[in-house]
Parts: sequence; structure tokens; C-alpha cells
Amino acid sequence: MSDNQQPRVKPVNISQEMRTSFLDYAMSVIVSRALPDVRDGLKPVHRRILYAMNELGMTADKAYKKSARIVGEVIGKYHPHGDAAVYETMVRMAQDFNYRYELIDGHGNFGSIDGDSAAAMRYTEARMSKISMEMVRDIKKNTIDFRDNYDGSEQEPVVLPARFPNLLVNGASGIAVGMATNIPPHQLGEVIDGILALSKNPDISINELMEYIPGPDFPTAGIILGREGIRRAYHTGRGSITIRARVEIEQAANGKESIIVTELPYQVNKAKLIEKIAELVREKRIEGITDLRDESDRNGMRIVIEIRRDVNANVLLNNLYKHTALQTSFGINLLALVNDRPKVLNLKECLAYYLDHQKEIITRRTQYELDKAEARAHILEGLRIALDHIDEIINLIRGSETTDIAREGLMTRFQLTYEQAQAILDMRLQRLTGLEREKIESEYQELVQLIGKLKAILADEEKVLEIIREELTEIKDKYNDTRRTEITVGSDMFEDEDLIPREQIVVTLTHHGYIKRMPIDLYKSQNRGGRGIQGMGTHEDDFVEHLFPTNTHHYVLFFTNKGKVYRLKGYEIPEYGRTAKGIPIINLIQIEKDEHITAVFPIEAFDPSCYLVFLTKKGIIKRSKLSEFSNIRKGGLIALSIREEDELIAVRLTNGNEQIIIGTRNGLAIRFKETDVRPMGRTATGVKAITLSPHDVVVGMGIIEEDTDILIVTNKGYGKRTPIEDYRLQTRGGKGIKTCNITEKNGEMVALRTVKEDEDLMIITQSGIIIRTAVSGISRLGRNTMGVKLIRMADGDEVATVARIQNEEETEGESNHQE
Repeated sequence: MSDNQQPRVKPVNISQEMRTSFLDYAMSVIVSRALPDVRDGLKPVHRRILYAMNELGMTADKAYKKSARIVGEVIGKYHPHGDAAVYETMVRMAQDFNYRYELIDGHGNFGSIDGDSAAAMRYTEARMSKISMEMVRDIKKNTIDFRDNYDGSEQEPVVLPARFPNLLVNGASGIAVGMATNIPPHQLGEVIDGILALSKNPDISINELMEYIPGPDFPTAGIILGREGIRRAYHTGRGSITIRARVEIEQAANGKESIIVTELPYQVNKAKLIEKIAELVREKRIEGITDLRDESDRNGMRIVIEIRRDVNANVLLNNLYKHTALQTSFGINLLALVNDRPKVLNLKECLAYYLDHQKEIITRRTQYELDKAEARAHILEGLRIALDHIDEIINLIRGSETTDIAREGLMTRFQLTYEQAQAILDMRLQRLTGLEREKIESEYQELVQLIGKLKAILADEEKVLEIIREELTEIKDKYNDTRRTEITVGSDMFEDEDLIPREQIVVTLTHHGYIKRMPIDLYKSQNRGGRGIQGMGTHEDDFVEHLFPTNTHHYVLFFTNKGKVYRLKGYEIPEYGRTAKGIPIINLIQIEKDEHITAVFPIEAFDPSCYLVFLTKKGIIKRSKLSEFSNIRKGGLIALSIREEDELIAVRLTNGNEQIIIGTRNGLAIRFKETDVRPMGRTATGVKAITLSPHDVVVGMGIIEEDTDILIVTNKGYGKRTPIEDYRLQTRGGKGIKTCNITEKNGEMVALRTVKEDEDLMIITQSGIIIRTAVSGISRLGRNTMGVKLIRMADGDEVATVARIQNEEETEGESNHQE
């Protein structure tokens, strides 16, 4: 090598070179591949696919075109990577189980939730979906910046105008170098409502935004358990949520139960889930499943898991949640590119950056339209001058040897610009007609008004915001749908109760174990003897057996025929409409196969000075301290030992010094002091409350208070109130005295309650008819009478249960003896 030649080998520090090269690669992956832009929510490959399709004219109103043609356009002009990667991205954008609002309208086999891959790109066809047209709207109006493509031969957009907040609406996931993003999809209308609220109040808090955007909304629906993970993610940008499949437990006529799965957690492969359940059964890690089949069709998903008769469906379902993807976690990571830098964002920042993007879009579009209007007005001003001096201009043009001379002459004589002079030279003779002259003048006046309007928009940010609000509202009206994913409270999950509103509710539980809660003001007071309202949809011989008011933050204790007690909070009971049957109670508490709920009781707290009084059908009574029931396990707790052929029918909360009255089916009643029953431990059996005649059973128990009456109701809808003074105090264990004259007309006694004047009464029949009537409207009669008609019933219908309801005017400090 001669001295004047440069050496071909350049010595470098390998450590420094590795550091520099890897950082360059990492930033390339972060910015150009894996992370979405906060403004349009798209990664470069998604943006290039949509832009290429728009440029090719493959819009929603045109015919489908072969996918291979689209992929070729994308990799040839904008995305120099593998065709398989581009096609797979395009396929995901067309899958309704991956995208909340699909950006590609696919035609052909685009895969399935079972993990089936799409057909080859030469077989499938595609076009832009209607909503994806909103992503590129106004792209030709200088709303965004363009940059050179990879070889400098084409221009591609830096970002799309994105007329809806795609980052949150469709979400995004991606793994970069040293960081990852996982943004869940949301409901379009909710996100737009959040942006509208932010545009009106820039100081809005994240908690206030969550009133508009309660949480993610997945395309595969499912149920999100709890709000705490959502709240953490929206405040910090990171959080984890638990998603469950939507499951119902169905009971066949032969008593055999099946678990029916109709919705899966997001991104769960249905075929692999079924395979996993089958594997668990083969390995005997889960026992009790007799059949497993997929009955899904074009009408929806349906996985059927049949269960052995001796297996508790709820326990088995909990095992499936634990060991399979019927319950999954979704780690939210709100990471996106802000000015080409990765940043973890909270909910408000996601919305704010999008709002800023829209301000820029509207401003640039308005400026573009203003420039265009001013340029046209400038030309029209020249044409107006030409029309005012048309003879002189014609002579000047005719006398010019060349076009350039004519143009110069026009510019000099009439002080016109080059563009105006050229427009006059290009003007056709038909423009000289009177009608055409009027059109030019009219167009000019309209442009003057438009220019004034556009300048006013550019001078006032509030006008820009108003346009954004109008256009977002228009998109919401056009594309909004209903929320798919339910956000609920899991009974086995930690939950921030401060996020749950305190509301007065009515809880109903049917004979076959369907439970629900409803707002208490759903029922309107009706006059005695009315036909009632349809209280709920019942099936076959099912009817409402328990109904009571409580609060979402109070406890609800469930007592079974076997003397066990279970516990839920009011908000853990799902809310349904008036005519819905509710959810099976076994989905909420783990009752055994051969036990059923016989008494339900709401309490506010486990006060050690209070007692629970239990009464069985055979007239056995027991009293225990309430504090003994403060630690009820998920599998339940023994409340009292039940003798053979007996069952629990009533539970009351007392202060320890009350008087008790008990009624029987044959119309007898006994009143005695609570202290006649000594306090006993949880597992004790109890003592005799009343001596029953053969074939008689206890139907109700009441706690006597000041100004109370004894109310009785018969199965044929008769009832009355009797003053408490008519019942003398007796000793526990006696036969009692007559409280109602039982005849064939009024039927047997089905309920005995203690009531006050300011309370309402809810009467429920076996066919599901409910009537609410004021206690004050029920006649007060003596013990030896049969009562008056309280409710008219259809032939064959009977009163099933009776509950007293506090009036809405009363405060939250309601009676502890509600039934």
C-alpha cells in the first residue's frame, strides 16, 4: 500500500460500536415498527396499508380487490419488509374478534377465533371499511406532513388525520426493544364523550373522565372483574385487569347441569381452550365433566360442558377459571410515541394528545381552505375587472402579437397579477353572457363570506374546538354501538368500595335460585286490590321466594335449608331489569348440590350487641350472637344444626330484649319474650318455640316494636292487620291463640309479619305478579276474622311470598327487621 492511499480497514472500539449500533437498531424498532403513534393509534405498517389502499381507490364504496395487489403496493412503495408480515397485519385489521372496529373490510376466509389462519392472499379480497375512511378523511387538504419513502421515490404520510381516537378505540399491542405496549380497545361513543368533556373542561380529573370511559370494551365481550385495575391503569398508565368468560349454568329437566360458555376473554383461542379442558379431564386434574362440545355457529359462540349429577357446578367452574383461559389477566400498558419518543401515558394524556392533534388538523385544513378560497377570489377579482372593460381588453389582446405581450399589456394597463392576467387569457367567450357574469359575481360574494368565516375560525381556538366537537359527535352518531364487555365486581377479588356508589336496592331470589338486584324506585305504589305489575320473567313453575330492600354496601346473608350461612355484599349481586330472571345463585356462592336458600337477610355490620334469631318449619327456635358470623368463609358456615325433616324458614336480627311473634299455617300465633330463648353457639340445634298440631307448620316470625300491627296474608290473596294488643304475652313452647279465621274462601295462611303504618307491602304470586301497596290501606280487623282481598289473582295462581318495604321518604337508618 502506497503512502498516499487511505487504509481500507478502519480500527473501531468493538464495545462502543456495539453500543451505538444496538441503540440505533432499538430506536428504529421503537419508532418505525413496534409502537403506535399517540395521534392516530397506528404503527407504520398499519398506516401504510390504509394509505396505500386509499391511494389505490380501494374505498368502502368500491368493489373488493385482491389482497395480493394491496400487499404488493405496500411493500413496493412504502414498507420494505416481508409480504407475509404485511398480509398478517392486514388480516388482523379485518378480524372482528381482534379489532373492536375493523379498519379493513375483508371478503373471503380471514381466519377464526379458533386460531385458523386466513386463506392465502391470492384468494382473499379486501377494501377499506367505512370507519377507516374517517382515518384518511381530508388527507389531501394539507392536514398532515408527508416524508420520503425508503428509497425517496414516493411520499408517505407521517401520521393520518384520524378523525376518531383510534389509539383507545382499537387499542394496540407491540413488543419493541426494552419496552412493550398493550393498549386495550374501548367503546367508540364512550371515548368520544370523554374527549368532548375534556374539550369543555381542560382541568377535568381522571376520575371524572372515568364517568364517561368506565373501562375497556373488548370485541369478544366477556366480563371484567373489578374496577381497581382499570383505575390504576388510567391514573398511571400501567395496570392489570382480570377478564372472565361469560358463563351460565343450565339445568336440564332431568336435573343434570351444564356450564354454557357464550363469550370468551380477549385474544383467547377457542379451540385451544377446549383442548386444554379436555387435557385437564384426561389427567384427572378436573373431575366431574361428562361431555365437552363446541356448538358455536354463525349465530354466536356456545361451548357446552356437561357435569355429573353429584358435582357442584360452581366449584367446578371455579377450577376451570383457575386452570384454563376462561379467566385471564390483561396487563394494560399505555405506551405510545409522542413526538417520536416513547412515553407511558395516563388516560387524560391519551385524550389530550389526540385533541391537540385534531386542533392541528382543523387549523391546517382551515388554512388550506382559506388559501384556496383567497386564490380563487383573487382570480375572480381579475375576471370582474375584465368583464367591466371587456371591449378594451379584447382590442388589447387582438392587437398583441404573442400571448406574452398580451399578458404584459393586461398587467400594465389594469394593474393585474400574472395569475389574473393568465385567467383572463384563458377565459372562454361564453363567460361574456349575462348569466355567466352573474355567476362570477355571486361566486365572488360567497367567497368573501367564506374567507371571513375561515379567518374567524383561525383567530379563535374555541371555534376550532367547536368544529372538533361537531365532527366527533357526527362520527359517534354514525358508528356508535352498544358496550359489549360488562364491568362487574368479583366476589373473590379485592375492590375499592369507594368507587361503588351507595344506592338503595331491591334484591329478589326465586324458588329455583335466580338472584338479581334492582333500584328500589322501580316499583310504584299501587292501590289495594290492583292487578299488579309484571315483576320478573319466570320459567315453568319458578317464582320469587325472597324479596327485600338493602344497600349496595351492606352485607347479605344467605341461610340454607341445611342451616348453613353464606355472605355477599349488595354490589356483588348483579343488577338486572324488572323482567329479567337474574343469575343463578350458585354462580355467586358455593352452595351444595342438595341444599337451597330458605332465608335471606341484609345487615349493615356485625354488631356484637345484636343477636340472630332462627326459626324452623317445625317450630324450633335458636338465638346466637351476630358477631359469631363475622368470618363467613367462601364455602359457607354452619349457622345451626337442623333436625331430620326440618328446615330453616326465618331469620331476624334483634337487640337481645325483643318480643317475638310466630304464626302457623292453620292460623295460630304465639307471642313471647326473646329472653325465653337462651343464647346458643353457632352449631346448636335450638329449643321449641311453639307446640304444633299434626300437619301444621310455621309460616312466619315477626319482632314486636312500638306502633306495630300483626299482618297476615293467605294463599288466596286475603289479608288484614290486627293490633298487637290483641295478642297476649305467653310462654315459649305453648300452642298459641287464633290469629286468623281460616276458611275455604281465604285459604291457608302463608305469611305473618309485623308492620307499621308508614311501610309498604310487596305481595308476590307464584306466576311472578308483584303488587306494592301501602300498609295503611290494609284494613285493621280482629283476630277471629278472615281478612279482606288484597290482590286479585288469575285462576290457579297463589300468593308465594310477602315482604314489607320501607317508604322512599325514610332515611338510610332503616329497620333491621326488613323482610
